[in-house]
Amino acid sequence: MSTLTPELKERLDGLVQQAPVVLFMKGSKNFPQCGFSATVVEVLKRAGVTDFATVNILQDQEVRQGMKDYSNWPTFPQLFVRGELVGGCDIVRELYESGELQKILAG
Repeated sequence: MSTLTPELKERLDGLVQQAPVVLFMKGSKNFPQCGFSATVVEVLKRAGVTDFATVNILQDQEVRQGMKDYSNWPTFPQLFVRGELVGGCDIVRELYESGELQKILAG
């Protein structure tokens, strides 16, 4: 069952579009609270992204649950670039290793 009310969808739209690169994660970029989140933060830094927004899903249960429906992606972290879901930890790492992530980030 979807948890997305029109109000929550609007709120999540705002979070996703608050910056060109937004990472929904456990913790923050300065203090990741899970290994997968820490990995994506590190990959972004290696890809040259120094300015990106993070949303700590541990601080807001409504956002945590709502993002699963919003993105149709069940796990975290979730990386968005220019409002589009890129994926989670494994996908982001694979895209980086193939050079595709850098192309996505360059837009």
